[in-house]
Amino acid sequence: MSTADLALPVDVPSTALFTDRYEFTMLQAALKSGAAHRRSVFEAFTRRLPEGRRYGVAAGTGRVLDAVENFRFDAPVLEFLERERVVDAATLKWLADYRFTGDIWGYPEGEVYFPGSPILRVEGSFAEAVLLETVVLSILNHDSAIAAAASRMAVAAGGRPLMEMGARRTHELAAVAAARAAYVGGFRSSSNLAAGFRYGLPTIGTSAHAFTLLHDSERDAFTAQVESLGRGTTLLVDTYDLTEAVRTAVEVAGPELGAVRIDSGDLLLLAHRVRQQLDDLGARETKIVVTSDLDEYAIASLAAAPVDAYGVGTSLVTGSGHPTCAMVYKLVARASVPGEADAPLTPVAKRALGGKTSVGGRKWAARRLDADGVAEAEVVGSGEIPADLVDRQLLVPLVRGGEVVGREPLDAARTRHIAARAGLPLSATQLSRGEPVLPTETM
Repeated sequence: MSTADLALPVDVPSTALFTDRYEFTMLQAALKSGAAHRRSVFEAFTRRLPEGRRYGVAAGTGRVLDAVENFRFDAPVLEFLERERVVDAATLKWLADYRFTGDIWGYPEGEVYFPGSPILRVEGSFAEAVLLETVVLSILNHDSAIAAAASRMAVAAGGRPLMEMGARRTHELAAVAAARAAYVGGFRSSSNLAAGFRYGLPTIGTSAHAFTLLHDSERDAFTAQVESLGRGTTLLVDTYDLTEAVRTAVEVAGPELGAVRIDSGDLLLLAHRVRQQLDDLGARETKIVVTSDLDEYAIASLAAAPVDAYGVGTSLVTGSGHPTCAMVYKLVARASVPGEADAPLTPVAKRALGGKTSVGGRKWAARRLDADGVAEAEVVGSGEIPADLVDRQLLVPLVRGGEVVGREPLDAARTRHIAARAGLPLSATQLSRGEPVLPTETM
């Protein structure tokens, strides 16, 4: 399935320079030594979860596939590399024909992960695979951080709709990726039209305080909005006096008013007051939407409030305090004999102080369940997988022989995450700080 098959309206530009320079200098040296074509296995994983988090969320997989597909060196890119003397002429010639022809396996998007989980496994020649390091980590670290924050917020919301509204709080391109990742993690819509255009996300939005301030009175502003968008619109009611604004909103739109939005103040107290006022005015079906610098803790504190939906911005697009997942991309195995594609793989691993030691070997991962079908351990190993775990393997094929085979609609990742989270022990949904909800067992 290609991006065209999914009717994505925006082509992904070349991702060839979403790299660090040392990837090219390693490539050049490896081409000269002859090691560049040695079969290699790289894995993306994290050694630990962000402090206090109980599970991670694999997100950005679909964007990684787009990036691999579009990792191409056209004439302007090659001219830049030549002009800046990044690599020599022989390496430029090799890059001109670059196409990833290897295999990629990984956790399907939306799946949960834990320390040591081989979230993505890239197999091919050293030359092909090493160049993908930075772009893979850039996507997975960002998107997984946003999806994990979104998942925690979705748990705190208890089924009430969540709207992503963070575009103005991050880089304009990161905002599009953040909206996508938030959707995977449980958000229902986004204010970002670019995300709606590219990924088909439902988009929302009505008016800001500026629209009210533009008019001579709040009544004039509400009337203009209702006449333009209909009685089912959402009116922002905290520009001036909240009580007066709610009364005016119902007078203008009638009891058919869709919703009111509160963007400041003591949201718990105000939500109760507004709900009572709306009911007294006969607008019992009018919903209450709250915004105003929400995070998962603020959302949880409103669990008993008569709130119908939440809009979240800054905290979401910054990963709610953890904007990265600290994933790394490490060579874990290489062919035992250079130049022989069928040679057995030899595990390799970095030895280091300070917790940066990694485990060598081409790995599989499986989730062991208890007698009640609840996950009890993340099992990671190399070599033959135990028979009782064969049907519980987590990695799926994403690319075979350079061809993308694992692309799927975004709703599939969103649905998968809901199921994966539901399969964890109940303590996974606690917002209090704690250790990963599953231990990682290495075999």
